[in-house]
Amino acid sequence: MRSFLKHTGVIVAFLAGLLAILFLLSFVVNPKDNSAQAGMKDPTAMGFLGEPSNSIDVLVLGASESYSSIIPIQLWQQQGITSYVCGSHAQRLCYSEELMKRAFDCQSPKVVILETNALYRKISFAYSLRHSLEQFMPVFRYHNRWKSLTLRDFDFTVNYNHMEVNKGYWYRSSVKSASTSKYMKPSDKTEQVSAKNRRYAERIAQFCADHGAQLVLLSTPSTKNWNAKRHNGVAKLAEELGGEDMDLNMLREQVPIDWKTDSKDKGDHLNYNGARKVTDYLGGFLADKGVLVDHRGDAAYDSWNVCAEQFDSMVRNDQAKRAQKEREKALKKQQQSAQA
Repeated sequence: MRSFLKHTGVIVAFLAGLLAILFLLSFVVNPKDNSAQAGMKDPTAMGFLGEPSNSIDVLVLGASESYSSIIPIQLWQQQGITSYVCGSHAQRLCYSEELMKRAFDCQSPKVVILETNALYRKISFAYSLRHSLEQFMPVFRYHNRWKSLTLRDFDFTVNYNHMEVNKGYWYRSSVKSASTSKYMKPSDKTEQVSAKNRRYAERIAQFCADHGAQLVLLSTPSTKNWNAKRHNGVAKLAEELGGEDMDLNMLREQVPIDWKTDSKDKGDHLNYNGARKVTDYLGGFLADKGVLVDHRGDAAYDSWNVCAEQFDSMVRNDQAKRAQKEREKALKKQQQSAQA
């Protein structure tokens, strides 16, 4: 018995020591800033950390469809709405929930938008377990940072001051047209959201309700990812969650996407042209809610005007370059025709 207790004590002491080391390492490798240079995972999605406290009124969660479809700077210029897109590649709902909770630690969004393609992205047991470990001990997420540690990392204070000019939106102007032969073909069938994803959706909805935020399930236009079965599934889920369902794939006149010019990759994601149309409609929808304030006349939000100027300059420069390439392409074609 004494031998058993002795061995048990040794094991407990070893585990306690291991946990202490892991916690200490977590503090060291955890980024002290929210920038890519500091090693932050998904720095664009985490950009809300660098915004002034309680200055973001609309929070957007989701995968690449979210950051390809919604332009926060446009919402600012047209309605004075402050928003941030916490989108990341192939985002799972467990990560959406984490981002939402982190955002509410420093912000007080009145509206939370969940881009619905994430509802149909599978969450494996291994991914879920790893994600839980990463939240509990960041060393599991940032273990590779040992290669770039500096003295600053041994100061456990953090200073999130990196501000993303585009507020989470990923600007893309390339054009690859999409086929619409089977796009949103009517169907009475329903593609159910998996039980695991449903639980995460319920938790997100409950968190929003507990914090006085309205939840909107937004389906952005996509010929590749969306269909009538998913539309039916999300509509049913939204009704059960008490959230609002907005499927832009069904609003062809209100959001007149031209699939010859408004997609960057054959219908998977929208380009800047398509995103402007989505954001134009979304801005009116959000303004009509009557719960958001127009901050354009408030000096405390002057940084948004600075970001807007930088964003517009970036768009103008890109469009000028694309126009020049088109002129050069047309000239080359004329010369080839003349030589033929």
